[in-house]
Amino acid sequence: MRVSDYLTEIAEIVLDKVLELAWNGLVEKHGTPICSLDGEAWDKAFSILGYGKLGGIELGYGSDLDLVFLHAGSHGTTDGEKNPIDNNQFYNRLGQRVIHLLTAHTRAGRAYEIDMRLRPSGNAGVLVSHIHGFQEYQLKTAWTFEHQALIKARPICGDAVLTDGFVDIRRKVLEQPRRSDALKKEVIQMRQRMRSELLKTEKGRFDLKQGIGGMVDIEFLVQYLVLQHSDNFNSLTEWTDNVRLLQTLSRTEIIHENTAHLLKHAYLIYRAVAHQLSLQEAPAQTASEKFLHLQTRVSEIWQDTFGGID
Repeated sequence: MRVSDYLTEIAEIVLDKVLELAWNGLVEKHGTPICSLDGEAWDKAFSILGYGKLGGIELGYGSDLDLVFLHAGSHGTTDGEKNPIDNNQFYNRLGQRVIHLLTAHTRAGRAYEIDMRLRPSGNAGVLVSHIHGFQEYQLKTAWTFEHQALIKARPICGDAVLTDGFVDIRRKVLEQPRRSDALKKEVIQMRQRMRSELLKTEKGRFDLKQGIGGMVDIEFLVQYLVLQHSDNFNSLTEWTDNVRLLQTLSRTEIIHENTAHLLKHAYLIYRAVAHQLSLQEAPAQTASEKFLHLQTRVSEIWQDTFGGID
C-alpha cells in the first residue's frame, strides 16, 4: 500500500503543477474566463478528477491516469484585451493543454499515459464537462458501470468550491436506492464482458488482474456491495480505495470480518506481486498454482454473493 500511496502522491503533485502551467499560459494569451455560478466565489472554476487507480490511491509503476475534467464557467468570453475567446472554448483548450503537457514526448520520456474514456458519454462526450451537466448525466443517463467507476473517483486538484460540488454529486449518486437483482445482473454482465475482452493468458498462467479470483473480481465485489448498500450506510461513500471500503463493509456488518480480511489479504498480495512484475516490465501473470488457494476462496465469495452466477 505504501508504494501505491507514494506513486499516487507523485501523480497528484504533477497534476497540480501541470494545471497551474496550463492555466497561466492560457490566461496570458486569452485572459481569464468569467465564472459566476450559484453565488459562490470561484478561483479557476476548473477541477481535475481522478478515477480508477489514481482515484483509488492504487497506482502501480506502469499505471496510466484515468481523468475527468469539470468546469463551472459562465456564458460569455474571457476578459483578454487582444485574444478573448468563448469561456467554454477556454476550458476545452485548458483540458487539451493539460493532456498535452502530461503526454508530450521529451528526451526523458513522457510523464503519463492519459485515459479520458470515463468522462460523460465516453469518447463521444465533450472533453471538459460543466458541473451541472455532469450531475444531470450521472443522475439520469449514466450506466451502472459508470456508477461503479464513480466509487473510485475523487478530486485531485483545481477549484475548491467545484471539487466540493463534485463530492456532493458523487454522494448523491451512490446513495440512490437500487434493485438488487437488476444490479447483480448488470455487474455480472460487465465483468463477463471485461474478462472476454482483456483476459489473454497461456495455459498454466494466472492473470493477477483479470483472472478468475483475481484483483478485478475483488473490485467488482466491493463495487456491487457499495452500490447496493450505500443508501442505508452512508459511510460507504466516504472512501475510494478497496482496502478501506472492505473495512467499512466489515464494520457495517454487510460482510463478515473474515470475508473482508480474506479479500483484503488477497488484494494486497496480488498488488504487491503486480508491482514487482511491473518493475521487471513483465505482464501481471504468474504460474496458475501459485495463488490457487486465494483464487479459489475469492471465487467462492463471488459465487456466494452473486447467487452462483458467474
